Amino acid sequence: MTAIASASSGLQAAVSRLNASADRTARMGLSQDGAVDPVREAVERIEAGAAFKANVAVIRTADQMTGALLDILA
Repeated sequence: MTAIASASSGLQAAVSRLNASADRTARMGLSQDGAVDPVREAVERIEAGAAFKANVAVIRTADQMTGALLDILA
């Protein structure tokens, strides 16, 4: 598996985590059981954002490395 494919999968996972947390937060007042912890959801969104940024950095670095390799070979 290439670095870009792995990072792309990580991006999708981060987006899924962010969407799930946003959905739980939006339903917070509607839930009967009160199981949604707003602090935990805020942490989840921060973690998902950090994971997204890390995966973007991997893609950017892989792209730069590919460009450098092509420059060397040219």
